Amino acid sequence: MAKAIGERELVLGILMEVTEHGQYSHHVLRDVLGKYQYLDKKERAFITRVTEGTLEHMMELDYILDWFSKVKVRKMKPVIRNILRSAVYQLKYMDTVPDSAVCNEAVKLAVKKGFGGLRGFVNGVLRSTARNLGQVQYPKDTVGRLSVQYSMPVWILELWIPEFGLQAVETMLNDFQQEKPLTIRSRLDHADAVGEAEVLRKRLEAEGAQMQNHPYLPYAFWISGYDYLGDLESFREGRFSVQDVSSMLVCEVSAVQSGDTVFDVCAAPGGKALQIAEKLQGTGFVEARDLTAYKVGLIQEAIERAGLSNIRAVQMDARIEDAASVGKADIVVADLPCSGLGVLGKKTDLKYRVTEESMESLVRLQREILSVVKAYVKPGGTLVYSTCTVNPAENMENVHWFLAQYPEYSLQDIRDRLCEELKSAVQERGCLQLLPGIHKSDGFFLACFQRAAK
Repeated sequence: MAKAIGERELVLGILMEVTEHGQYSHHVLRDVLGKYQYLDKKERAFITRVTEGTLEHMMELDYILDWFSKVKVRKMKPVIRNILRSAVYQLKYMDTVPDSAVCNEAVKLAVKKGFGGLRGFVNGVLRSTARNLGQVQYPKDTVGRLSVQYSMPVWILELWIPEFGLQAVETMLNDFQQEKPLTIRSRLDHADAVGEAEVLRKRLEAEGAQMQNHPYLPYAFWISGYDYLGDLESFREGRFSVQDVSSMLVCEVSAVQSGDTVFDVCAAPGGKALQIAEKLQGTGFVEARDLTAYKVGLIQEAIERAGLSNIRAVQMDARIEDAASVGKADIVVADLPCSGLGVLGKKTDLKYRVTEESMESLVRLQREILSVVKAYVKPGGTLVYSTCTVNPAENMENVHWFLAQYPEYSLQDIRDRLCEELKSAVQERGCLQLLPGIHKSDGFFLACFQRAAK
């Protein structure tokens, strides 16, 4: 008996939501996998790979389709366009799927979706692509080639290459397209954190997952081999948190001490706030704030799963000064909304959404928030500013602006708070720009400021 809905139809639905209705791919994919939990591991893996791969390589796939199709991609009907994109992804990047099966399934899906009249077009384009894929010639100029080969908008390459150099940029582009294990953090609120990590390792192995040490922090690990995160009892029990190691470094450079009061002003989904609360080991207090009830709900879920009592989630607009917070925090964490150019490997469609104009707007927002929350820091206290982007305007340029505007702040030297491998990446003593592929993390930036003591 044929399935009511197959993997390729689910992929098409996700692609339509993302490319035609503006939804975020990681949200839609998560919801679909949650709804169809009865699918087996192989089917779920197929849906994930084809969805993420099609979006990751979309500019390249469109270039290939334009090479073989008389009707250019931008003029195709959206359903046909996305059927062809996902099919060409399979032809080029998935050797385990026979070309004939890719073509036949695409035609069947077009018919099922009411485009029977275009079955010949779909079949012809895909058969021609399958036969002649090796004949496609990419642009000869460096920027044009990189743009097509890695599906990266030209304007982003023109931003990065002068700043980081061609070799580093190509390393970053390649890294974005690599499949990576999930990064997690073990609990820090136990007296024996090392022993707790070993207990976690044994639990995960018993659940069929593998855990590998991350070189930057002793409580950071990579895990792989699991099917669905929510199926892991150790995750449901709050024995570990999903968090990239770059985000964990915010807690490290903040040098949080027992009894500290900490405000995390844009905290969702809560990873950094929970890490700090755990490191306080039952002392002090963390207030994890965010703008919307939905985001605060995400933080609250994480708090409840972790079972922590020295942290609370609060709905608050970071752009509006809270008079009761002025001068009250030993540490303020400002991990602010940003363009996300450091996490393009995880949020594959983000590079098609962000624009130069939207980045300028984000810089204004970041400065607006910093201008407010800097007042919450006690004299002698610490403000950590961070983003998950690789954009100088949102990173070092904001640091220089902040220091010029607020001379009571200076950069703290963070080198002794980092592992040897990262010390050489520190800029101006108090800033760290992590680059995907160059460092073993997402792209990330942080700056650690200290307010002058009175």
